[in-house]
Amino acid sequence: METKKKALIITYYWPPSGGSGVQRWLKFAKYLPLYGWEPVIYTPENPEANTEDPSLAKDIAPGTVVIKRKIWEPYSIFKMLSRKKDISSDGGKHIKANLIGSENKSLSHRLSLFVRGNFFIPDPRRFWIRPSVKFLSKYVKENHIDVIISTGPPHSMHLIAKGVKEATGVRWIADFRDPWTEIFYFKHLNLTKWAYRRHRNLEQSVLDSADVVVTVNNQVQKDFAARTSTPVAMITNGFDHQDIEPATQARDMSKFSLLHTGIFVDNGNPEHLWEVLGQKAAAEPQFMEDLQIRLMGQVDSTILAGIDKAGLTEKLINMGYRPHKEVVQWQRRAQVLLMPLRKEPEAGAILAGKFFEYIASGRPMLAFGPTQGVVADALQETGGGVIVDFSDRESTKREIDRLYAEYLQEKAAATAQVSAMEAEVSEGGKRLSGGKIEFSPAVMKYSRQNLTGEMVKLFEQI
Repeated sequence: METKKKALIITYYWPPSGGSGVQRWLKFAKYLPLYGWEPVIYTPENPEANTEDPSLAKDIAPGTVVIKRKIWEPYSIFKMLSRKKDISSDGGKHIKANLIGSENKSLSHRLSLFVRGNFFIPDPRRFWIRPSVKFLSKYVKENHIDVIISTGPPHSMHLIAKGVKEATGVRWIADFRDPWTEIFYFKHLNLTKWAYRRHRNLEQSVLDSADVVVTVNNQVQKDFAARTSTPVAMITNGFDHQDIEPATQARDMSKFSLLHTGIFVDNGNPEHLWEVLGQKAAAEPQFMEDLQIRLMGQVDSTILAGIDKAGLTEKLINMGYRPHKEVVQWQRRAQVLLMPLRKEPEAGAILAGKFFEYIASGRPMLAFGPTQGVVADALQETGGGVIVDFSDRESTKREIDRLYAEYLQEKAAATAQVSAMEAEVSEGGKRLSGGKIEFSPAVMKYSRQNLTGEMVKLFEQI
């Protein structure tokens, strides 16, 4: 029997932690055994997680070794300094996720960002670096680890891997789910010149020391490649075909439902969308009757205020954070999937993790943001939907009118066939037929299983 090679994955996010940060390497680890690799996970025992989703544990491959060690991080300081709360399923008990990019920052919030950016470099998990390097250097030698992977943010994970590589010589892949100093919120950290140089120098040391650097989109790949001689590969996020429910559980035709899943921040608020929906609802009683706005995840209060101002509060279902399996089911049931980007210049270069689940759902996507960039290109490639500039009210109205007209046509066709669930669906490059889901090649290349194969190729190369 052939002995599987071992890949040590250093990640801050792991079940029962929920949210987008856990998905990438949870899914890679799930499929690695199919390619002859045994995943070994190194993760904190007591992380500060905004959300928990115990249901994700089902995706941990049988026999996976998970090493959990305690971490100390100064999040009590940030909770004390940052008073602004989120609107979430727990009633606002947690500090709001992604406050860094928030447009409306209080004095205490700005102070917390200053402390975070200037005193805890690269991030508040830095105190886990030294003990982890000591522990893992010994573990790698004693357990015949073939390759290590660090995934960030938090970027302290990369510094752990760097230390282990220096101590053992083991091959190392640095996986950047987001950029470091070029990420959109970096400019909001109020860094001193010294702190900025420190961040840049640490980032450069990771780029130069890793055997391979991996990014999730081609813009970041180009940026990193211009700064280092280390090979820089791109492996996008994706969707897990096993998460997609049978076709018989597809669309709910009873409502013209607009769904947003995940974190919905104030600087991604599509104000014109709420205005257009409100005016159309006021002018068309049938549209008012059909309309449903469903939000799943953490939602900023400004989003809710915009919906209320448009007179649509009664049409809103705010579900809070839900288990990932449930989120995927709702994505497939919705009529339209909303994906507002952030109102930042860098937003057009980022494909959010939910983009891939959106296109796998087969439901049309209505995105808001730059009409040029990787999001626009991916929508065109996959046929997954359209993107409208935040400021383009007329295009927003036109797309809502078009999508609602398509809904009415499909509803009529479904009624004629007795049941909407019997209708064959063809959207976003996916065809549902006879209970079997078939994906187009343009969509299937983003399946987690196929992407794991691409990652394994990098393992083999180094």
